[in-house]
Amino acid sequence: MENRKIIGCKATVELAENSTEQVWPYIEDFCCIHKLIPLDICHKLEGIEGQPGLIRYCAITIKGDDADAETTIMNWAKEKLLSIDRVQRCLSYEVGENNMGFKSYVATMKVLAINEDAKEGGCKIEWGFVSDPIEGWRLQDLKSFIDSNLQAMAKKIVAACSEAT
Repeated sequence: MENRKIIGCKATVELAENSTEQVWPYIEDFCCIHKLIPLDICHKLEGIEGQPGLIRYCAITIKGDDADAETTIMNWAKEKLLSIDRVQRCLSYEVGENNMGFKSYVATMKVLAINEDAKEGGCKIEWGFVSDPIEGWRLQDLKSFIDSNLQAMAKKIVAACSEAT
């Protein structure tokens, strides 16, 4: 039997001025994650919007230090929506076929009220994951990647909520 080491962590960000009802629609929109984090491409490959089984394709171009075409690579992944709970405001997804070194990666994103009244007060977004170690990545690199993307998401959601009011 193969000896596997599973890693995991959770990143959290608070949105003090936004309710769960304001924030959840941005997280729930699975195939529009490119509007919240720096991706070049994110689109539906197959399945029904908002339903488990939906598969999205995400890609980003990474330029080398000298902007030489030979050092430019396209990182991509196919991600499958495993579950979505609109009442609890959470979803989970897994990374499938990819060229980034992920063998097994399952993430859960939750939007939680800071206080008991989800319609008032702030909320927080949690992004947790479990994964096999990723070739070429230290755990701290992966945690930093998740955290920086979550911070970027929060800024864009706060800005979008401000524009909507």
